[in-house]
Amino acid sequence: MEEQNIQTDILIIGGGTAGLTASIYAERAGRKAIVLEAQACGGQIVNTERIDNYPGLPGISGFDYSQKLQAQATELGADIRLERVRSLEREGCRWIGVTRRHRYEAKAVIIAAGAVNRHLGIARENELTGSGVSYCAVCDGSFFKGKDVAVSGGGNTALEDADYLSRICHKVYLIHRRDQFRGDAANVEKLQMCDNVEFVLNCNVTELLGSPRLTGVQVTDKVTGEKRTLEVSGLFVAIGQVPQNDAFADLVDLDEGGYIIAGEDCRTKAPGIFAAGDCRTKSVRQLATAASDGAVAALAADAYISSMR
Repeated sequence: MEEQNIQTDILIIGGGTAGLTASIYAERAGRKAIVLEAQACGGQIVNTERIDNYPGLPGISGFDYSQKLQAQATELGADIRLERVRSLEREGCRWIGVTRRHRYEAKAVIIAAGAVNRHLGIARENELTGSGVSYCAVCDGSFFKGKDVAVSGGGNTALEDADYLSRICHKVYLIHRRDQFRGDAANVEKLQMCDNVEFVLNCNVTELLGSPRLTGVQVTDKVTGEKRTLEVSGLFVAIGQVPQNDAFADLVDLDEGGYIIAGEDCRTKAPGIFAAGDCRTKSVRQLATAASDGAVAALAADAYISSMR
């Protein structure tokens, strides 16, 4: 049974970098913030073994980074709760976030629900994530300098990851399940000119090798069934992300990929609803840009609340 409404100034949906940063800026602006996180605070970065691209915290683990960020938000007064928001409803000039147990009434809402990486769905993928299997070449590529790696995917993200890795790794295998890429032809042509990039087409990754770290991948030709082992230290999976925006699809505009349409000001089409981090339309999805979004969205929400007087 749902309890009485719990009132707050700003309801933040998602406890990753964007959401927790938003709570810090909201509290510093004198606004009461409640953060609702469906699983565990930190988001995808929790599984990252080492972070080297976030300013001021070189070498910190994703887990330690997330713990510090959560502690900072809590110390400033943010109320962080493990609850999944099932829906948002408009009542007068307020928004109601509905969970299984509560109704949260807020003057403004920041959606920072994030996105999850689409997985290959093969055995030991979760086990080896952070131990050779990665979903972000920009985040983790530097750990594989001078080594042989593979990229799985056929869109622009996979092509761009392969290009980036080709500049720091000894060899890059680009594995794609078809013989044609979905990404831009110019990106394909650029890779074809790289001596250390090998295309592995019409193939799926079917087995991950090595323990406790990845030492290779087995690929299977979709046409012939032939199996081949690629000796690599890293596998970068780039087959897309899935934004967690289904509960808000009737309130805000989504692009064809399911991301909330919002610019650098983090404003959506719905008055009082802002979007921050990986769940919104943007070209770069990194820790630094998520933190930036959180700050921008919180200050925009603060200004919106002030305008309601």
